[in-house]
Amino acid sequence: QVHLVESGGGLVQAGGSLRLSCAASGSIFSIGAMGWFRQAPGKQRELVATITRGGSTNYVDSVKGRFTISRDNAKNTMYLQMNSLKPDDTAVYYCAAKSVGTMKYGYWGQGTQVTVSS
Repeated sequence: QVHLVESGGGLVQAGGSLRLSCAASGSIFSIGAMGWFRQAPGKQRELVATITRGGSTNYVDSVKGRFTISRDNAKNTMYLQMNSLKPDDTAVYYCAAKSVGTMKYGYWGQGTQVTVSS
């Protein structure tokens, strides 16, 4: 079993920055790819960025050039550096992880609120 805990959310003005962290514990050896999702009020959950165990990354078009996903396997922690934040980035952000060899994100954090004021 894997336990994920996000931190780093908060209130920031448009144009500002935040860094989210996702600390993993438990059966961390089983973790494969990880990702950040977000869900705004009244909207579907959206995949924001992903990172493999080897460090390959992908981003949704709306955050390319502004957000950077990274992971420190030695610290069992994943990060999302968010720059040039916009009001549309306001959402609850969740970290998620896949077990090695699986296609589905089976582990989820509790979420952290990010609010960007205009």
